[in-house]
Amino acid sequence: MTKSSLTAAATQRDRLKNWLLGQAFPLWWQQGYDHARGGFHEKLDQQGQPVEANRRARVQARQVYSYAAAGRLGWDGPAQTAVKEGLRLFLERFQRPDGLVRGVVSPEGVPVDDSVALYDQAFALFSMAQAAQALNDAAGYEAQALVVLAAMRDLLPHPVAGFVEPAGKHRQQSNPHMHLFEACLAWEELTGNKVWTDLADSIAHMALTYFIDAKIGGLREFFAADWSPAEGVDGRIVEPGHQFEWAWLLLRWGTLRSRQDAVEAGLRLITIGEGHGVDKARNVAFNSLLDDFSPHDAAARLWPQTERIKAGCLAGLLIGRADYWQIAADGAEGLWTYLQTAVPGLWYDRMQADGSLIDEAAPASSFYHIICAIVELDQALAKAGA
Repeated sequence: MTKSSLTAAATQRDRLKNWLLGQAFPLWWQQGYDHARGGFHEKLDQQGQPVEANRRARVQARQVYSYAAAGRLGWDGPAQTAVKEGLRLFLERFQRPDGLVRGVVSPEGVPVDDSVALYDQAFALFSMAQAAQALNDAAGYEAQALVVLAAMRDLLPHPVAGFVEPAGKHRQQSNPHMHLFEACLAWEELTGNKVWTDLADSIAHMALTYFIDAKIGGLREFFAADWSPAEGVDGRIVEPGHQFEWAWLLLRWGTLRSRQDAVEAGLRLITIGEGHGVDKARNVAFNSLLDDFSPHDAAARLWPQTERIKAGCLAGLLIGRADYWQIAADGAEGLWTYLQTAVPGLWYDRMQADGSLIDEAAPASSFYHIICAIVELDQALAKAGA
């Protein structure tokens, strides 16, 4: 391994951690938390002021993770308060009588959209695992998580594998299962409960059997009822960000289970994401490809940059090759572009194909992605001795 790629990744890590601890965490607690009504704001404008909007389940759950991570990273603010109150209000305002989590409430906590998305259930489970670790109460929060999981199995089962989306154009999607996979691995690490291990294994099997196309090696987004690709263009969509994100998860799972096939599938996803889904001129992973790996949407949101970092640094740690560390370093440099805001601690979420960033409010939903990338990069570099 060349030292330069590790050094480059470490330099990027230091810059990102300083930004996170010194600027982002304080701003998003001071301005991004609603200290009057409780809960987290959906967005901050580019002056750092809250944007009044209804609140989505996934954002509240993600922000619980954000401040659980803040505590672990050594932020000197009230991380435990943010986690405890954030999750308490999330469950109080979003959990329906049947145990599932509704989609949207008003800033005061009044239900606005009672419908259920599998994606939101996954983030509910993930946020509870984060709170359990941060607040040292695995038993209490796991009991609450198992209520949600039982409701999912009762109300959202798929006859072949996994779960269905109750509404929307596509009832079968890979992405919600990816976040459920992430939640299961978090709970497995915390409690070792076989419930989470078995569910993680079943989702890994789905990824290797249905989501990843054996002919092309790439992972699709949308599926028909039997988990074959959806009809039309939607069934052909391959997102670079999700190639990286699934790679990160399959590398983790494959290592835990000694499943070399999963590790190899993950590395192939990285090759596809980096080789076809990154615009080298802009140094960004863009939004989507088609299944022949031709560009489909050349605009580039913030979040794929974070997944490029996570996949690169874990592959670098496990495989020991400099080119993977370079992917992480390049991903971190690409991410930094989105963080260049007038008010430090904010971000731009969308880059256009010409490289210009859209001047709009910073969505809180991106914070989870940014933090997770910094945490993973930091941990991988520490293990690599950098």
